[in-house]
Amino acid sequence: MNDKAGSTRTSVTEQEALDFHSDGRPGKLEITPTKPMATQRDLSLAYSPGVAVPVLAIAADAAKAYDYTTRGNMVAVISNGTAILGLGNLGALASKPVMEGKSVLFKRFADVDSIDLEVDTENVDEFINCVRYLGPSFGGINLEDIKAPECFIIESRLRELMDIPVFHDDQHGTAIIAAAGLINALELTGRDLKTTKLVCNGAGAAAIACIELIKAMGFAPENIILCDTKGVIYQGRTEGMNQWKSAHAAKTDRRSLEEAMNGADVVFGLSQKGAFTEEMIRSMADKPIIFAMANPDPEITPEEVARIRDDAIMATGRSDYPNQVNNVLGFPYIFRGALDVRARQINDAMKIAAAQALANLAREAVPDDVAAAYQGVRPRFGAQYIIPVPFDPRLISAIPMAVAQAAMESGVARRDITDIAAYGRELAARRDPIAATTQSIYDRVRRFPKRVVFAEAEEEQVMRAAISFCNQDLGTSILLGRDDVIRATAEKAGIDLDRPGIEIVNARISKRTEAYTDHLYARLQRQGYLLRDVQRLINNDRNHFAATMVAVGDADAMVTGTTRNYASALADVRRCIATKPGHRVIGVSLVVARGRTIFVADTAVHDQPNAEDLADIATEAARVARRMGYEPRVAMLAYSNFGQSVGERSERVREAVKILDSRRVDFEYDGEIAADVALNATRMEQYPFCRLSGTANVLVMPAIHSASIATRMLQELGGSTLIGPLLVGLDKSVQITQMGAKDSEIVNMAAIAAYNAGS
Repeated sequence: MNDKAGSTRTSVTEQEALDFHSDGRPGKLEITPTKPMATQRDLSLAYSPGVAVPVLAIAADAAKAYDYTTRGNMVAVISNGTAILGLGNLGALASKPVMEGKSVLFKRFADVDSIDLEVDTENVDEFINCVRYLGPSFGGINLEDIKAPECFIIESRLRELMDIPVFHDDQHGTAIIAAAGLINALELTGRDLKTTKLVCNGAGAAAIACIELIKAMGFAPENIILCDTKGVIYQGRTEGMNQWKSAHAAKTDRRSLEEAMNGADVVFGLSQKGAFTEEMIRSMADKPIIFAMANPDPEITPEEVARIRDDAIMATGRSDYPNQVNNVLGFPYIFRGALDVRARQINDAMKIAAAQALANLAREAVPDDVAAAYQGVRPRFGAQYIIPVPFDPRLISAIPMAVAQAAMESGVARRDITDIAAYGRELAARRDPIAATTQSIYDRVRRFPKRVVFAEAEEEQVMRAAISFCNQDLGTSILLGRDDVIRATAEKAGIDLDRPGIEIVNARISKRTEAYTDHLYARLQRQGYLLRDVQRLINNDRNHFAATMVAVGDADAMVTGTTRNYASALADVRRCIATKPGHRVIGVSLVVARGRTIFVADTAVHDQPNAEDLADIATEAARVARRMGYEPRVAMLAYSNFGQSVGERSERVREAVKILDSRRVDFEYDGEIAADVALNATRMEQYPFCRLSGTANVLVMPAIHSASIATRMLQELGGSTLIGPLLVGLDKSVQITQMGAKDSEIVNMAAIAAYNAGS
């Protein structure tokens, strides 16, 4: 029921989790300046004396803080650690990894800057007094992992004391996502909000928030029964009561959860595993709506419900079932909308608007980049799809737009957005598509798992990557190497290989060696290779064995490259696997920098491409960009701009453009053009005849050395993330990592290899 929990199956080991949080710079956050700090003038503007000017402006008009500081895009994630995940009260310091994670989600999904603050007190008054004075620093406060009933008091009083949004996500985030699912479930079952009977089991923070929100939406109070561990919360009950439970006490003669659920249309579970029995589910009305949101184990599983009756609609808090009630669908986008109109609070109107927007989004046709996660099978609005998935790129525009509109209409906005459609386009531009694409890739591979060969499995990081690939339900990991060496390395590293989804293959004793030799000899016999040469390749070289294994269909994909350079690994693979008909084998690197994703080609194969090569590279790179959800705008790069200055290499680029003209390709392209012009809209305006409709997102380099130098320089200077080179154009799916790649990098490449194997 939140953004932090998922399946009960362990997707990562404890050591992998610790390594992730400690690798490189400890933690998950850093502060990066947004203004240049390269010269004395920069420093004078950033600090003294220049900083005095905005100081005086803000002193004269407090609203100017939104114009001259980070306040308008800054949220504090605050906890005292009294209810961490499902782990309980472990203290403020122990909550820090979770709060950092929450801050990362704010940035990743909605481009909201965030900082975590851990307040080391369980005293309500002390906590409130600490937070209330932080208002000038932030545009909003996200309270997290604070136990009930203190969380109710803290949020209520801080909302009164502060003039910025204060939002306890454990309460309202769950309520909003559940409400969205409920709206659609009622629609599918033909029910009316005002007459539907609902039971909520659990009376903690999330449950109370769910009840309050659906009542605000129009649910009739007399049709809601709230239960806790002592049974029905009814009018007149005194045991285990508090003011928040009393506010929702029902006038009823039912006393147990079992009695309450008899004839109920809807049940919300925010309690514990096993709380809903077979008899309870059987006693519900026709077409029951069951939201079993306890984590990590729901009150009853979809499989158990399916055995009892076939007319139910289900949602859970788990990622391995349809209809996950996941808070990440809510809080980043709700704060995005609230911040953009400088809202004083997040009120019921804004919560309802968010829930309705989520419900509406689930009813719309699913776009290509979401459908990719289902290998072309598009989820459609229905019992198995009543809540959008977290990687839906439309969330960033749909939810904040609805929230901002509701804030303006309800009078809590301090800034009006006059062109809401333009605001939606601006929001879409904030999205980080490569991260969403990666999530889509992982999700699709989980639905259609593949057999991936890890060709260098005697290396510890490769072995860890293979285990992680398997643990994440991406498919079967085939460890290629000597069994005794692999097991010895695994034992030394504390890696357990005795689990489903792990296979060890030793080329020297494999029963498939002869078949692989015959296959490869048929390919190479007219290229100067004798049979004994091919036998040595298959018996002694893991790349040849693995690539041939993929070529004959004994595996779906392959990943290699950790122990040898890219060119050598590529040469090995190309001896075994042909080029896909009508394609060109190239390497495409993805550079992600400050929200922009650029495809750079060719970064792996062609040393000094001629004009024909460049045209082919452009076409292949455009295919890759489109497959990953981008509309390609291809810049054919040179050191010159449209004939200024003349040179032999620029002439090759101009000729490549003419070749693309003759082919009438279906993507935008132009050149020859310098990189700064291709990537800078202002500089591009100096060339009004340029055929690109916007800045380029695919860069075709004039030679491999310029491609490699540019991408690696960007990676090492910081501020950019490099993915790849991705190997494309082969008839079978292979990815080659950089030498010495980390296990996480190997897993990413293995997932991409598995993803491409399904195309």
